[in-house]
Amino acid sequence: MRVENSFIPVRGVGEVTEKKLWRSGVTAWEEFDGSVVGPTLADRIESFVDEARDRLRAGDATYFDREFPGGERWRLYENFRDEACFFDIETTGLSKYRDEVTTVSLHRDGETTTLVRGRDLTAERLRREFADASLLVSFNGARFDVPFLEANYDLTVETPHLDVMYPCKKAGFSGGLGEVERALGIDRARPDISGEDAVRLWYQYERGGDRDALETLVSYNREDAENLRPVADAVTGILHDEVFETVRDD
Repeated sequence: MRVENSFIPVRGVGEVTEKKLWRSGVTAWEEFDGSVVGPTLADRIESFVDEARDRLRAGDATYFDREFPGGERWRLYENFRDEACFFDIETTGLSKYRDEVTTVSLHRDGETTTLVRGRDLTAERLRREFADASLLVSFNGARFDVPFLEANYDLTVETPHLDVMYPCKKAGFSGGLGEVERALGIDRARPDISGEDAVRLWYQYERGGDRDALETLVSYNREDAENLRPVADAVTGILHDEVFETVRDD
């Protein structure tokens, strides 16, 4: 589903009104002619469409991130997927104040970069990586990854962010990323490694210089980031069918 199919950012347009528009054949901005709703709402929709077209041409994901209701931001994904950065972090624990970020993997354009604490994991590098993306995609990143990075590296992450955990829940998938992957049939090269193992592996490396432990940790972190792409593809596709296609087929 693309943002051009959406009218829900308009004040006065909720799910019921949006579905009414779709069922009447108004499934995209260019099809709106003001005949399905009252004049006041029609004016609001036309004003939104005029501005939204310009913002979309400019690739302004921040505008749509701000205008769309939180539960509907998954609709930005198809438009901005190609400029998205799929990212995941590993840490030494669960407290952003006491624990440290050990690795950050960033997957974009089919390539994955992993930054390692004490090597190339710096505030400036993170700022640059995030600023270069139109959209960030994570799993539970809104509650965990982003606050951790902001606390550890004195960052303010302003890039629009799709935490795919919430669309997963909306689509009926519960549990962590691994559980969602299994439900979707997405395989892992190292399914035996857990978040607890990631902490242990870091300390093996940090305290004893175990390079094999670091290599295993990095591969685990990279797979988390890389698997976000097929998870996001699948879940937004499911929501597209549930929210949009079923209405169009009525």
